[in-house]
Amino acid sequence: MRGWWREIAGLVLPVACGGCGRPRTELCASCAAVLTGADAGPRRVRPSPEPAGLPVVHAVAPYADAVRELLLAHKERGALTLARPLGGALALAVQAAAGGGEGSSAAPLLLVPVPSSRRSVRARGHDPTRRIALAAAARLRSLGGRARVLPVLRQRRYVADQAGLGARGRLANLTGALEVVPGGGRLLGAGRVVLVDDLMTTGASLAEAARALGAVHRPFIPELPHGLPGGSAQRGFEQRVAAVIASSPASFELNRNSSGTWIVAGGER
Repeated sequence: MRGWWREIAGLVLPVACGGCGRPRTELCASCAAVLTGADAGPRRVRPSPEPAGLPVVHAVAPYADAVRELLLAHKERGALTLARPLGGALALAVQAAAGGGEGSSAAPLLLVPVPSSRRSVRARGHDPTRRIALAAAARLRSLGGRARVLPVLRQRRYVADQAGLGARGRLANLTGALEVVPGGGRLLGAGRVVLVDDLMTTGASLAEAARALGAVHRPFIPELPHGLPGGSAQRGFEQRVAAVIASSPASFELNRNSSGTWIVAGGER
């Protein structure tokens, strides 16, 4: 019955794949495979130059071709039904950023979206990053994990449109622009925080979001699971991590091994 209704609806309200334009489907199988990183899966990405304070970022796919079109269709053209598959892709990146997780026994994942400006939300009629984050959290819960969205970041001052700005311009535009809402700091201690966004270009937004979180929350590790080399236990602070659906192709090429780092009293491990 559902398939029949979709066929009839497609005749009345023509639908095309948001990625490639193939008719009679919102997301074709080919574009869905590209979106979920079927070839390689989530990987660590690094922009060049890399802004100071950038978290360890994982992305699923390069921002190009079908993935670019899908993100634009959801963000700018109101294709809201794409939030679910986009959220599924983001969930893969979140799992990689958080170290894979251990199902329901792992610490809850707290997805903190990078906020859009009120001006952008009004113009688009929705907050695309928050919508995708909610879909990602739902996907993670369906897999047996514990995850929820904590929209605790907000803009504290005017931010200019990022379009047309280079890496330095974006960094200057965003530095000091975000803050944690009153009472948000105490919520961040309830699990493993993962910053999320739909896209990373220069990394300026994620670096600023990490700075704002760091002003009120330093995630503490009671004891590292494997201690330091030689068997001695060590306590320290956890590296901030982030997950995005897509990043520039060059940031994948510049990928440099490690999926994450523990910051401890004796240095990095």
